[in-house]
Amino acid sequence: MQSVKKFIAEFIGTCVLVTLGCGTAMLVGCSAEVGGGYILTALAFGLVIVGMAYCVGNISGCHINPAVSLGVLLTGGMKIGEFIGYVISQCLGALAGAGLLAAIFSLGGVTDETGGFGSNGLAGVNGSVAAGFIVEVVLTFIFVLTILGVTSKKAGHGSFGGLVIGLTLTLVHILGIGLTGTSVNPARSFGPAVVAAISGNTEPLSQLWIFILAPLAGAAIAAVCYTFLESGKADKD
Repeated sequence: MQSVKKFIAEFIGTCVLVTLGCGTAMLVGCSAEVGGGYILTALAFGLVIVGMAYCVGNISGCHINPAVSLGVLLTGGMKIGEFIGYVISQCLGALAGAGLLAAIFSLGGVTDETGGFGSNGLAGVNGSVAAGFIVEVVLTFIFVLTILGVTSKKAGHGSFGGLVIGLTLTLVHILGIGLTGTSVNPARSFGPAVVAAISGNTEPLSQLWIFILAPLAGAAIAAVCYTFLESGKADKD
C-alpha cells in the first residue's frame, strides 16, 4: 500500500508540474526576446518543485522526474521495481497534465503561444541534435547532482532542501528555455509531445528521443560523479 501511495504522489506531482509549468509557457510564451514570459516560465517550473517538495516530498521524495529517479536508483536510494513504478506514474501524470491543458485551452479558446503544449524542441539551437543533446545532458547533470547533494543524509539541509532544488530548476530553465525549452525531465517532455501529436503537431514527438536519452544520460553521470565525491569525503572524514 505504501508503494501505491508513492506512485499516486508521483502522478499528482508530475501532473501539477506539467499543468503549471507548461501551461505558463503556453499562456505567456517563452521567447528569449520577451524576457517577461521567459522568466515567468522558469519561475513556474521552479516554484512547482518547491510546492510539491513540501506537499508530497514526505511521501515519495517528490522525484516527479524519471531522470531524478534514475539518479536515486544508481546511488542506491531505491530498488528497480520501485523505479519502474515511479517512471510509469510520472509519465501518466505528465500525460494527464498535458491532456488537462489541451482541454482548458481548447474549451477556453486560448492561444497556445508555444504551438505544442509547451513541448521541447531544437529551434533554439537551429535544429542541431548534438547541441540540444549536450544542453540537456549538462543541465540535467547540474540539476540531479544538486538533488543528490541536498537530499544526502550527510548534507543536513533539513527543510530548506525543497527550496534549493526549486531554485536550481529555475536556474537551469533560465539558460535552457531559449535553447531546447528545457526538459531535464523525460516525463515532462513525453506528455506534451504525445498530446501535441494527437492534436496534429508531430514534430515534438519526432524529437522526443533526445529529451528522454539526454536527461537520463545526464542523471547517470551525476549519480556516478556524486557517488565518487561522497565516497571521497567519507574516506577523508
